[in-house]
Amino acid sequence: MFLGADNNVFENARLLRGNLTHAELVLWSYLKLKPLGYKFRRQHPISIYVADFYCHALKLVIEIDGDVHTDIDVQRRDIERQKNLESEGMFFIRFTNEEVEKNLERVINRIERYILVK
Repeated sequence: MFLGADNNVFENARLLRGNLTHAELVLWSYLKLKPLGYKFRRQHPISIYVADFYCHALKLVIEIDGDVHTDIDVQRRDIERQKNLESEGMFFIRFTNEEVEKNLERVINRIERYILVK
């Protein structure tokens, strides 16, 4: 479930859990209710990374991208990170802060459609 995450990654995840963005808080208010019976974790350590949200049963990572993700270097790191975790059998769904904050119903529908297909 953690793919060898070390103590530094666990500590980073703990710090991030205490400092969620508004969009992460909004989505967490839904995910913590175990949609369609699936448990999600927030700021979950996986290997050398911390996933915004992770469902182990589905091997699903949900990422909420803020403005910093428009930077080309950040985008490159995001792509590399996603490829590395996909090579471990994980799946990704990405949303922007704006999508979560302005159209939560659409975000929820996309997550539930993914769960129902799995």
